[in-house]
Amino acid sequence: MKALLGKKLAMTQHFRDDGTVVPATLIEAGPCVITQVKTAGRDGYAAVQIGWGAVKHVPKPIAGHLKDGRPVKHLREFRVEKPEEFSRGQELSVAQFSAGETVKVTGWSKGRGFQGVVKRHHFKGAPATHGHKDDLRMPGSIGPTEPQHVFKGTRMAGRMASHRVTVRGLKVLAVDADKHQLLVSGALPGARNGFLMITAQ
Repeated sequence: MKALLGKKLAMTQHFRDDGTVVPATLIEAGPCVITQVKTAGRDGYAAVQIGWGAVKHVPKPIAGHLKDGRPVKHLREFRVEKPEEFSRGQELSVAQFSAGETVKVTGWSKGRGFQGVVKRHHFKGAPATHGHKDDLRMPGSIGPTEPQHVFKGTRMAGRMASHRVTVRGLKVLAVDADKHQLLVSGALPGARNGFLMITAQ
């Protein structure tokens, strides 16, 4: 299992040996600590739970769960095939990754707030004239005369973005174990300091 938790630091660029430039994202990842090891016999499936992030105060249930370890802000599970290879309290760092590896990164996209159908669903909008006063960006009809109700899933105005997004096929360009940083190709979801999950593909 090659998996880490971290945060997005910034976008930058990376120059390959042949001089080509690649857009890249700098990630601060780990060190993460294993907080729980689940087995198929005891829990019904094999997984490893890891924690990351400094925090001063944790809820009492989480504090009880982490009673013999350091408090962490984020807890996430990752499926494994051989849970016996891991132990509670073991540390994971960026040193497990190397340049050239392929990873997938999961984050949360920037929230856009309450938006109308033109921005949220790319509706064309109404004509500017010919009886269409003050409804240029309106959604138009939202249902037929029969049955007299709005169907589930009808595209309407509402909260936009702030979704979980996974980007696959990203290349690790550089690893800095001393600073706990990874440089991966391409763009990642979310704003700076946004929470990320990094997993080897």
